[in-house]
Amino acid sequence: MKESFKAFSTTDLSRRSGDVVAAALRGPVLLTQHKKARLVVLSVEEYEHRSARKAPDTRTVAKLSDMPDGLADDFREAAAAYMEGEEG
Repeated sequence: MKESFKAFSTTDLSRRSGDVVAAALRGPVLLTQHKKARLVVLSVEEYEHRSARKAPDTRTVAKLSDMPDGLADDFREAAAAYMEGEEG
């Protein structure tokens, strides 16, 4: 779902900062510069709400050479079996 933003230019920001702040308190505001999207302004409440809904990424990266031998062998076998299934 694409979110719609109230948009202002950076010139608007300098000339109508009160309007920009008022709009940001109602919802996300897109700031443009030379007709290109540059920044998004959010209220503190909106930022905290958006930050809180994301679960932290607990994934890790490892090399096969860092894995215990048995686990690395199991992974290699599973990968080989998967690749054979892709070819056949």
